[in-house]
Amino acid sequence: MTELDVLIDVLNVFCGPDGRHGNALGVVREGAAVPGAADRQELARQLGFSETVFVDDPERGTVVIHTPTLRLPFAGHPLVGVAWLLDLDVLELPVGDVFARQDGEFTWITARAQWAPPRTLRQYDSAAEVDALAVPEPGEWVYAWGWEDEAAGRVRARGFPGRGDGIDEDEATGAAALLLTQQLGRALNIRQGRGSQLLTAPGPDGTIELGGRVRLERSVTRGLPQSI
Repeated sequence: MTELDVLIDVLNVFCGPDGRHGNALGVVREGAAVPGAADRQELARQLGFSETVFVDDPERGTVVIHTPTLRLPFAGHPLVGVAWLLDLDVLELPVGDVFARQDGEFTWITARAQWAPPRTLRQYDSAAEVDALAVPEPGEWVYAWGWEDEAAGRVRARGFPGRGDGIDEDEATGAAALLLTQQLGRALNIRQGRGSQLLTAPGPDGTIELGGRVRLERSVTRGLPQSI
C-alpha cells in the first residue's frame, strides 16, 4: 500500500453577516486524483464534513457530492460553495444543470425543490422553541423552524440529519431551505445553526434561487491509501 496526497479546500458556506459560522465543506478540485467511488466515500468519511465535493470537470462544472456515508444527487451548500470557489456559471449534476451567479458578497444557485432529498419540515411556535430543541434520536431528517418575523420572511431554523454518521446537527442546509421556500411560496431570510444565513427567492418558472456568503477557511492535504 502507498498513500496518495489529496489537496482539499475547506470552505464555510452560508456565513453570517459578520463572516462567521457557515457550514463546512470539503472541495477536491482535482477529482480525477480520487477516481474510485469507494475511495471518495472513504475520504468524505475521514473528513467528517456534512458534504464533500469532487470536481470531475471544472469547465463543464461536473461535480460529485458525498456525505460521510452516501453519495447525493443534489445538495445546496456544496453547490453554492464550489460555484464561489471556482467561479462557475453552471454546475452539472444527475438532476440537471444548476445555474450559478455572483452578486456582491453573495453566491446564488438556481434549483428546484423536487431535486432536494426528503426532509421532515417541522414548524414550531417561536424561534425560542427552536433554540431550545435537543438533538433527536437518529431516524428521519428533521428541519425544525419557526418565524422570527413572519411579515419580513425571517425564519429561525435548525437541521438534524438523523443519519447516525456523526453529523448530529447541520449548520446550514440549502436543500431544506428550498423545500421550505416551496412550501411557504415566498422569499425567506433563514438563520440556521449557530448563526449561518441562507437567502431564498422563488422564481416564476418553479425554480428557486438560493444564496449565501462563502469563505475559504483553509487548504489541507489528506493521505489516502492506494493499492500498488
